[in-house]
Amino acid sequence: MTEEAFLEAYDPAAFARPALTVDLVLMGLREGRPAVLLIERKEHPHAGRWALPGSFVGLDETLDGAAGRVLREKAGFSPVEAARTRLEQLYTFGAVDRDPRMRIVTVAYLALMPEAAFMKALESDARLSAAILVVPWDGTTGGIVEAFSLGDRDRATPLSFAFDHAEILAVAILRLRGKLDYSDVAFALLPEVFTLRQLQDVHQAILGTSLNKPAFRRRMLDRGWLAPTGSREGGTSFRPAELYRFQEMP
Repeated sequence: MTEEAFLEAYDPAAFARPALTVDLVLMGLREGRPAVLLIERKEHPHAGRWALPGSFVGLDETLDGAAGRVLREKAGFSPVEAARTRLEQLYTFGAVDRDPRMRIVTVAYLALMPEAAFMKALESDARLSAAILVVPWDGTTGGIVEAFSLGDRDRATPLSFAFDHAEILAVAILRLRGKLDYSDVAFALLPEVFTLRQLQDVHQAILGTSLNKPAFRRRMLDRGWLAPTGSREGGTSFRPAELYRFQEMP
C-alpha cells in the first residue's frame, strides 16, 4: 500500500482526540512583587474564579498564532503591540482531570512586561484585572501561588483560580528563578533605561528574598551586561542614581 492510499483510507476518528488550548501568563511587577493579568470567568465551569487569558486552538491555527490572537482579542493588545510582545512557551499541562468538561491539554506561554506596558494593558481592557502574586520565600513554590487583587492592602482573601492556573503561575515563577542568573530575563521587566536599584528590585521580586546591595551591584557590573547612559534619574529628593541600559554580550 502506498502512503497516499494509506492516508486516503485513514479514519481520523479511530482515536479519541483531546482538545488543545493556549493560556497566557502576562507578567509584570507591582508593589515590589510579581503581578499577572487575569480575567474573571463569567461562565461555567469555574464561574466567578480567576483565569489566565486563553482560548481553544483552531484546527487551522499554529500555537503561536493562537497565542497572538489571545493577546489581541482577550488582552486588548493592538496588532502592533501583539507582534512586538515576546511570547515564550512555558510548559504543556496535560493532567487528565485538569478541566471538568473533557480532556483538554493546554500550552502555557509567558510574556514579561515593563511596568508601563503592564499598566497600559490593564487600563486598556475592562475585562482584565491585575493580581499580586505571593510566593514562598524559601526559593520554591511547591506548585502553589497565592494571588490577591491589586490594591488589596489587607491581603485578606486570596483569589480563587480556575482549572490548574495556580500551578501554571507556580511553574512560571520557577522558570524565572531558574533563568535569572544566566539570561537577560530580568531586563524584560524593566524600562529601556533603569537604575541598579530597579534591577535589584526585579531580582528580589522574582526570588522572593532580599539581596545584599554591594554584592549584587558588583556581580551585575562584572557581567558586562550594563551600559552606562551617562545620565541620572530625575525627580528625586536624594542624590540621583546613574541610569543604565542592557547590552548584549558579543
